[in-house]
Amino acid sequence: MPWSWRYEGVDGQPVAGPQESFSSQADAESWLGQVHRDLTAAGVTQVSLVEDDRVDYKMSLLPGE
Repeated sequence: MPWSWRYEGVDGQPVAGPQESFSSQADAESWLGQVHRDLTAAGVTQVSLVEDDRVDYKMSLLPGE
């Protein structure tokens, strides 16, 4: 089952971001570790890891949260 990220801004509204698909949770998390600074620079403050249509977890990209 494919894994992907959903992106949100400071107001909780969806933000456009890369539409990557990953074969495993580990691959998705590794990719996020490489690009999280670019995402925050583009206005993303929170991400949700999604497997198919099920949200596995949400995580803030803001420092200290």
